[in-house]
Amino acid sequence: MFLDYFALGVIFFVAIFLFYGVIVIHDIPYEIAKKRNHPQQDALHVAGWVSLFTLHAIWPFLWIWATLYREDRGWGFSSVMERELALEGEVKRLSETVTQLELRLQSIEQSGEKPIITAEAQTDVGEHTTSKTEV
Repeated sequence: MFLDYFALGVIFFVAIFLFYGVIVIHDIPYEIAKKRNHPQQDALHVAGWVSLFTLHAIWPFLWIWATLYREDRGWGFSSVMERELALEGEVKRLSETVTQLELRLQSIEQSGEKPIITAEAQTDVGEHTTSKTEV
């Protein structure tokens, strides 16, 4: 008699464990999307619930959808990141040039001389001339 109740308890435990296990598994793509700050988290969450009715047939596609997006590189299908890195390098180079020009101007102002712009300095700024000009 005791074994009958024990077996019934085990059956209930396994049924509840499987029920909650399926719910946890179906929510994995949503959790990934939340962690990656996916722009379509809500759609992934709803699609995860819909996948329960399709016996998780669409679940692998939801997992792929959730893992394709990363906040640092976006979807990763285009060369946008390469262009951003190139622009970042260009901005860094221009910032260094501005800093050098500011230091040069500061030293000239302290010495009391009139600044002379050479072809080299104009090339740094992006102008292409070869004559010296007094400002």
